[in-house]
Amino acid sequence: MVDELVLLLHALLMRHRALSIENSQLMEQLRLLVCERATLLRQVRPPSCPVPFPETFDGESSRLPEFIVQTASYMLVNENRFCNDAMKVAFLTSLLTGEAEEWVVPYIEMDSPILGDYRAFLDEMKQCFGWDDDEEDEDEYEEDDY
Repeated sequence: MVDELVLLLHALLMRHRALSIENSQLMEQLRLLVCERATLLRQVRPPSCPVPFPETFDGESSRLPEFIVQTASYMLVNENRFCNDAMKVAFLTSLLTGEAEEWVVPYIEMDSPILGDYRAFLDEMKQCFGWDDDEEDEDEYEEDDY
């Protein structure tokens, strides 16, 4: 019985050591990503831009239209910095926080093709965070009826 407990304790200590090493590696990766994000944000924030830098988006559905307009406007006046869909999506993801940031992590982890398709990325955001284009179209038709 004592020998079994010693073996179990040894196995637990080995697992703890492996998990500690993995945790340290993940923390280092996180530190590098945070530094890279800060570098990218400095690169896309020109000092004399006529359109203010967009606010972050935390997943609150009511703020999604505002977020999309802000980011699209910013990218439009800085089109030389956002020359392809991947750059546009990277910019959007750099502004995600909270629930929205948690939502995008799996796409990044699996290097999803959607990260290189701005329209598809926006459509996915709209679907996830509750923007229904059909409802918007219905509202327009109702207004036209009056």
